[in-house]
Amino acid sequence: MSSFSNTQRVNFPMLLKVLGWLLIIESMFMAVPLLTCAIYREHDFWAFLIALAVTLCSGMLMTFCIRPTHSGMAKREGFLLTALVWVVFSFFGLIPFLLCDMPLRFTDAFFETMSGFTTTGASIYTDIDSLSHGINMWRCLTQWLGGMGIILFTLAVLPMLNHSGGMQMFNAEVTGITHEKLRPRISQTAKSLWMIYFVLTALVCGLLWIGPMNLFDSLCHAFSTMSTGGFSTRTASIGAWESNYVKIILTIFMFLGGVNFALIYKATHSNWKSLLHNDTFMAYIKLIIVAYLAVLLVICHTGSAFSFSRFIIDPLFQIVTTITSTGLTVADFETLGSFVISVLLILMFFGACAGSTSGGAKIDRLLFLLKNTNNELYRSLHPNAIRSVRINGNVVSPDIVEKVIAFLCIYVMVITVGGIALSACGMTLVDAFFNSFSCVSNTGLVSDTGNTGGLQVIPDICKWILSMLMLTGRLELFTVLILFTRAFWDK
Repeated sequence: MSSFSNTQRVNFPMLLKVLGWLLIIESMFMAVPLLTCAIYREHDFWAFLIALAVTLCSGMLMTFCIRPTHSGMAKREGFLLTALVWVVFSFFGLIPFLLCDMPLRFTDAFFETMSGFTTTGASIYTDIDSLSHGINMWRCLTQWLGGMGIILFTLAVLPMLNHSGGMQMFNAEVTGITHEKLRPRISQTAKSLWMIYFVLTALVCGLLWIGPMNLFDSLCHAFSTMSTGGFSTRTASIGAWESNYVKIILTIFMFLGGVNFALIYKATHSNWKSLLHNDTFMAYIKLIIVAYLAVLLVICHTGSAFSFSRFIIDPLFQIVTTITSTGLTVADFETLGSFVISVLLILMFFGACAGSTSGGAKIDRLLFLLKNTNNELYRSLHPNAIRSVRINGNVVSPDIVEKVIAFLCIYVMVITVGGIALSACGMTLVDAFFNSFSCVSNTGLVSDTGNTGGLQVIPDICKWILSMLMLTGRLELFTVLILFTRAFWDK
């Protein structure tokens, strides 16, 4: 009886021990902005030194002082740890924002950190130019770490988790409908994905450095671009450089950030057919082309194509930055009218490919929805017909199709409930629903209906709700929502 009870309880000691390892890893990343402050001789050096020390000591205490009776972690521990680590990382990651030369209040600091780790990109700061190099580096680094995934990085550097719920954590954090193991062991898969992510980041950094950006700005924007996060080191974002070269480079790598990294891995191993014959990847390209042509027609109709950049580069940049949920901006596209805004809202909703660093419901699910809808319409005329949903030439299980439809329904419900909650807390109706939609899709284009104070002026309760919506969207709903069900906690 005792053995049965142990297998049914959540293994909290092991959860805390793994969280300790994760905090040690987070403290190592804090050494990057610490070194940045040292190079630029900034006073925020002490803020990061204190944050690093507190995080490292807490991690070591949890790792070496907690002794679990057994190291096994089942599916429940995987879900709980995945959701918990993003919150814990944000609580420790906010320390530099509290102690820096331009300190934030606790709620604002948590919002900024959660926005970074979830790659949402919504910022409390209104004057980015005044921030220290260390703070800007930490903002962009949180996005880079959260882009590919905190748990995924841990699986890459801590192989012991292969036998301690590693697969459950991998499935709970990585976006997508089904998850493909590229290598025999889950740690090898995690290393392969992170290696591609690292190489692409280094490549975009080098290309930006060749252009008008210095090394610091190049590195920060490389972090924001490959994570499709959107934090910039300038208040004017990319527009501060007024460079078509920068826009083109960022457009290319934002596009790659929206591609399933498993497909990129196969393409780098000479398996180009998997990329070119993938239904989702081709739909991704077609959707961008259709949206681009639609925006071009509006630009031609309104006569706003007064330069080569405005006609060719800016529309493509805006479409790619929207569909990948990056949120970097170069031009005010609101002036082009409601049709263009509607197109961008559709791109925000569905996002790019599953298995990428982008937000949104993912194009994969759009394909499932369209093909299943077509089958249902056909069956309305031919009730006895048997038709299956096919993706990449393979028949998809009805259970997976049902799960996709359920996900899309719950996705809309979460946005609706979030909008209602925000409106109940004092936001206007338009702001409430747009901000809920933006945070669940991790896009970060937050509306404040002209308030000069930006996000700083909204009530604190709204910031906590938005933070929760960011986390729910980043972990694709189920990993977070399942924690609020009775069945999850029942023995």
